[in-house]
Amino acid sequence: MKNFGKVFRFIIGFILLSILFLVEGNLKYLGLIGLFPILTAVFNFCPLRSIFGIKTCKIKK
Repeated sequence: MKNFGKVFRFIIGFILLSILFLVEGNLKYLGLIGLFPILTAVFNFCPLRSIFGIKTCKIKK
């Protein structure tokens, strides 16, 4: 269950990215939004969390 978040982000990103191939017209480029969750899953870093100061680690330093 530890990697559930990474797998979930990758699947959602893949679904969004598939819009590029399934939709015609200018709306298909909205599928590029799917790159963001895929990259956060691969690199294990979310720039939005650092910008907004969100910490999800339960270990106190």
